[in-house]
Amino acid sequence: MVSKRKLSKSDAHGDSLIAELPQTKKSRISCKEKTSAEVGVVENNNIFVQLIKSAGITLNAGERQNDIAVDQATFQKKLCQILRKHPFYPRIVQEFVSGLETHIKDRDQFRNCLLPCAPVRGEGMRNLVHSYCESLIKLLLGIETLQPAIITVLLEKLPEFFFDTVGTFGTNFPRLIVNQFKWLDKILDSKDLVMKLMQMVSVSPAPIQHDIITSLPEILEDSQQSEVAREVSQLLKRDNRLTVPILDALSSLDLDAGLLAEVRQSAMIIVPAVKLEDLPVVIKFILHNIKAVDAVEVISALRKNLDLSSCILPLQMLSSQSKLKSQPQTSSSTSQVSSSQNCVKLLFDVIKSAVRFQKGISEAWIKAIENTVCVSDHKVLDLIVLLLIHTTNTKSRKQIERVLRNKIPLGCVPEQLLQSAFRNHSLVIKDYFPSILSLAQTFLHSADPCVVSFGSCMYKQAFAAFDSYCQQEVVSALVTHVCGGNDVEMDISLDVLTDLVTLHTSSLIRYATFVKNILDYTEKLNPQQIRKLFYILGELAFSQRQEDSYIQDDMHMVIRKWLSSTVPKYKQMGIIGAITVAGSMAAKRRKEDGCSLERTQQSEEHCRQLSILLDLVSYCCEQSPEALALYYDELANLIEKQKGNLDSQILERIGKSVVEDFSNDFVVDLTPAVDGVHLFPVKSLYNLDEDESQGTIVINLLPLLSQNWLGKSVDENTTRNQGKKIVSPECLSPSFRLLRLYTTEQHNGSMEEIDALLGCPLHLTDLEIEGKLDSLAKQEREFLCSLLFHSLNWFREVVNAFCQQQDLEMKGKVLTRLQNITELQNMLGKCLAASPGYVPPRAIFDCEALEAAPTINAVGLVKKKKTGEKKQKSEGSKDSSADHSQMEENPEGNQPEAETTQLEKDTTEKKSGIPLVQLQSYHAFFRELDLEVFTILHCGLLTKSILDSEMHTEAREIVQLGPAELVFLLDDLCQKLEHILIPPAAKRAPFLKQGKACRKIGFSHLCQRSSQEVAQCAVELLKPLCNHMENMHNYFQALMTENQGVVDGPRVDIQEHQLMSSCYQQLLQAFRFLFAWSGFSQRENSDLLRSALKVLADRLKPGETGFLLLEDLISESFHYLLNFQHSVPNFQCALTLTQLLIVIAEKPVASWKKDKIASLAKQFLCQSWMQLSGTREKGSQFSDALHTLLCVYMEHTDNILKAVEDISSVGVPELINSANDGYSSTYPTLTRQTFPVFFQVMMAQLENSARSISAGKPSDSSEVQLEKLLHWNMTVRDFHILVNLVKVFDSRPVLSICLKYGRLFVEAFLKLAMPLLDYSFKKHREDVQSLLKTLQLSTRQLHHMCGHSKIHQDLGLTNHVPLLKKSLEQFVYRVKAMLAFNHCQEAFWVGILKNRDLQGEEILSQDSEENDPGEGVSQLPREDPAEGEGDISGSEGGSKHNDDDEESSE
Repeated sequence: MVSKRKLSKSDAHGDSLIAELPQTKKSRISCKEKTSAEVGVVENNNIFVQLIKSAGITLNAGERQNDIAVDQATFQKKLCQILRKHPFYPRIVQEFVSGLETHIKDRDQFRNCLLPCAPVRGEGMRNLVHSYCESLIKLLLGIETLQPAIITVLLEKLPEFFFDTVGTFGTNFPRLIVNQFKWLDKILDSKDLVMKLMQMVSVSPAPIQHDIITSLPEILEDSQQSEVAREVSQLLKRDNRLTVPILDALSSLDLDAGLLAEVRQSAMIIVPAVKLEDLPVVIKFILHNIKAVDAVEVISALRKNLDLSSCILPLQMLSSQSKLKSQPQTSSSTSQVSSSQNCVKLLFDVIKSAVRFQKGISEAWIKAIENTVCVSDHKVLDLIVLLLIHTTNTKSRKQIERVLRNKIPLGCVPEQLLQSAFRNHSLVIKDYFPSILSLAQTFLHSADPCVVSFGSCMYKQAFAAFDSYCQQEVVSALVTHVCGGNDVEMDISLDVLTDLVTLHTSSLIRYATFVKNILDYTEKLNPQQIRKLFYILGELAFSQRQEDSYIQDDMHMVIRKWLSSTVPKYKQMGIIGAITVAGSMAAKRRKEDGCSLERTQQSEEHCRQLSILLDLVSYCCEQSPEALALYYDELANLIEKQKGNLDSQILERIGKSVVEDFSNDFVVDLTPAVDGVHLFPVKSLYNLDEDESQGTIVINLLPLLSQNWLGKSVDENTTRNQGKKIVSPECLSPSFRLLRLYTTEQHNGSMEEIDALLGCPLHLTDLEIEGKLDSLAKQEREFLCSLLFHSLNWFREVVNAFCQQQDLEMKGKVLTRLQNITELQNMLGKCLAASPGYVPPRAIFDCEALEAAPTINAVGLVKKKKTGEKKQKSEGSKDSSADHSQMEENPEGNQPEAETTQLEKDTTEKKSGIPLVQLQSYHAFFRELDLEVFTILHCGLLTKSILDSEMHTEAREIVQLGPAELVFLLDDLCQKLEHILIPPAAKRAPFLKQGKACRKIGFSHLCQRSSQEVAQCAVELLKPLCNHMENMHNYFQALMTENQGVVDGPRVDIQEHQLMSSCYQQLLQAFRFLFAWSGFSQRENSDLLRSALKVLADRLKPGETGFLLLEDLISESFHYLLNFQHSVPNFQCALTLTQLLIVIAEKPVASWKKDKIASLAKQFLCQSWMQLSGTREKGSQFSDALHTLLCVYMEHTDNILKAVEDISSVGVPELINSANDGYSSTYPTLTRQTFPVFFQVMMAQLENSARSISAGKPSDSSEVQLEKLLHWNMTVRDFHILVNLVKVFDSRPVLSICLKYGRLFVEAFLKLAMPLLDYSFKKHREDVQSLLKTLQLSTRQLHHMCGHSKIHQDLGLTNHVPLLKKSLEQFVYRVKAMLAFNHCQEAFWVGILKNRDLQGEEILSQDSEENDPGEGVSQLPREDPAEGEGDISGSEGGSKHNDDDEESSE
């Protein structure tokens, strides 16, 4: 108590009083000599003045404080003696108080009595008075005889100052008066004082109320705290203005648990509306003294009500106002912003204090965040608090990492949340930088790409927001990742450094030495990473006028070393590094921190160095065709990337040789005969300029390839000895790409100089190979394959070059080239099928050779395997087709990248001799199509059906796409969109199975664009894509009308039907990949999302969508896409349409959209899906798609239990009563082959539904208990129906599913339902009994399955048995505990449950055969007619009997 009082006095002295005195007063609070002539001393005959003076205090007038010449205790004792010994005692007390009242009528004298007395030292005095003395009023309150009267005087005086305004240096009389009552040694009538103060609160203005309430903890005695606290809490409900002082006072009082919870709830309600400066006080009270039991509930409510966006809004408003006002106002606004930021920092200091000093707060906060399921419910607050706990509580770090790892892939903690935290609360999170760095490093080690991306975002935001020390730590960490050798970490770290060098060049230059050290660890870098590294170093070395020569020297040294190497890998690295550095050197201008630094005139030395570098690269590549092709590709990439930004001298230097080289190496004049000996006779094909009589050129492909093929070893050695450049067909496409990019750069996009190459023919051979392949030798077949690969890559580059030409004739030629591509692909498929083990020539040179090699014999083996599979399936049993391990291992059913239905595979195989999907596996050997190629999609679609039915097609629509060309383009578009917009985690292939570098083969040009650029291109394509999709819709609608809904009608063109189905599927996939892009949730892309949705909405309401809100645009787009539901041709399209609608509906989800999606999914499930051959769709892909659609239906339906019961009680009995190859009439997709799919989804969803029921609590009302019991009753009934289906469908997958999810269901029942039964048994006895009886039937059947698994000794099934039996045993003992809890343990009895098989037949063990105890029951004494029941599963090993016990109730 002593120390507490001293602290309070100091506080009162320093904070409340001294701060309000003018400077002249402050200087007088010190010891001083007492002079003889004092000015301002109160001199009168008042008994009060005389007695005070005789006791040792001199009263002063004016602004001088009262002087005290004796110790405070001496003064009180002396005055008390004077009063008691006075002849007129006790009347003298009244006169004394009257004198005091007269004295304090003067405001100055009253103020002096309320302020501390000034100690005085007289001449010759040896004992000094204490340096701090109380006020005269407080000293008088310490005298028991005077205290009641003085209290009355002060409280009567208080109303006089109700409406006084206190200036900057004015005296706050009400606060000084209230302060007199604090920390008194003794209060004679404490209750009366408190009662009067509370009465004063009810009539006082707000400032005085504030002072009185906050002073109560220092005035009250311990015995009064609870009573006064309850009275003060009532004020909280009546007046919100007093919230902060009341909570401040209550946090210092001793509250009982009930009152604390009540006040905490009241405080929780006002959190969203409280002022920012008052928020820390409110939060401090809420977090004050939380019990461990209530911690999670309190924290969950707090994080729900506390929204940091309300703290940010004032900051944004103030900053926006400051831009509009003059400079003085701007500085004022800045101080207000700073004050607001300080309030937010104070708020987190309060939370940090609670986390550090209150046990269980950190665990409760983590648990509250972990329990939050909805994505939109996660806030910036959650992220900052997790960082705070990670910094403060070292024991919780692993737990926080686990929570974030789980939340990030689900989209609960998106990167936008992280950006918002750094942007708006950098002052707060700077204190947590060590944790940010630690988490970022940990996340980059993750196998999940979403988590890795989040870690990279942490690095970028930390570098941008923090000071130089933090920046240096970030760069050091990134360099460590790059040098660590992990491919994923290296990629993402280089990407981060690339972003930093682009956005914060001047900041990163300071740490260039760190980055340069990566050159010592380039051994483990792949070509793409080398390109990134040298781009970063080039930007740092050449970005300023005073260039960093030491970085340049190191780069040149490494590049020369690599180029001179004979190892292909090092030469490849040298070429990429050299051209990347050349790009930085040759850049004409550069933006640096908003300023444009022109370099129009490069120094002669600079140009000379660049020329030497390019000459060196060119010379080192001449002897290697692959190196030369890479050199051409890198130069082309450089021109494309630095479009309009390359120095003209350098561009001229590059172009001078490329034009000559291409013409000399690959182009010859068209002549009737070709000289030379070749593997095949030369024939000029694919000439689009046959009307031109003279001057026609031809690409000399076959002669070059033949020369290269026949004399590979001799010619190469001869050429190398002569020092001449080797001319190889591999350089054809790269050389042309460089030529056309140089031409467009030099002629402002014009292609007139090289437009003859669009229509010129190729020197090939007769490609009528039907029936001839078997007669060719292996070398000839492989030569033909190589010829087709080179031809296809030539045409792909031609399409890349001329796709944007607007001339109709040019457009027509481009479309013809697309037709040539599709024709050649069919021929190539046939040749590849006849050439097992063939490895194609490389077409992509910026990857390692081994990365691009296809699996040997992939085509032939797969084809044979598929034939064998079909044969095996036809001979198997009715349920064998469903017996595959994917049922358990891949329940999500995500589709592979390039899916086609079984019909498409069969049709394509008949046509080309090789499945289409196998040809796509060779995509690494085809030249990449540019994004600009997809502008061809703006052309119309030409089909036989449309020509037959619409002969009035306008003549101007000459340029039109065919279905095969449309499939080709859409397939490539989908691959590109999926690669760049969809994170790898969302795909079926595991992230690290093939390596990230392999995944990027064929997308090197695409990866040089940002996802925003790709999304922008895709949005621009939406109109033509909508046109094509509507054409598909009309085609299939018309087809169904003509054939009365029959798929395999006589008028159906099977080949065209298959192509159109593929088009429909790819169109839906393209839409889904675009709208599933996570970037649409970022604020900067909101306009792009609006424009995309507007395209779809305009199809329904043209011209009316300009001013629609985002929600309305989403609604219109949803309805537009919903219209396609009646024309989808196959189940895969139906699934893709459903997934597309889900993606649209998630922005945001409305209940009506959820119902529509559930209804649509059910419609597709209840529809018959037939192939053109007349058979039902089947196979593993159909099963995977069915699994996904079923999950969609269950997740979106409003009543999962009703949906499960409907399928199991209606659909399954129909299937059972049908023929062996029959199906359910209600659910035609439910067949004997697909039953395991339905069964797994229903069991999984039922178990999830059970886990979503909240656990029973003692506080639940009878109605709530009854509602939960009814829910559990329906759940257990559905579970019983599903478990009993195993008696009919007893295949291995069904048994495995039942054992797995049966255990999970019993565990959920134990955890969530049994607490409910504990508290509801007495009130709802019959309902509880019925529930347990139904579940007991299911557990008994599960026990029979365990016995069945043992008999058949199936390892896959018996693995589930121990855990299931353990859960069944726990269930029985838990029922027994529930009965004991409700004092009904006599209702529990035990019997012997025998092991039986699925059909209920007893399984005879050795013991049972010897003893044969039968079905005897060992009954315990029973007095109560109600009995509990359950199953006890004995342990398998070590038990005397294999039989299990069971207790039952009736």
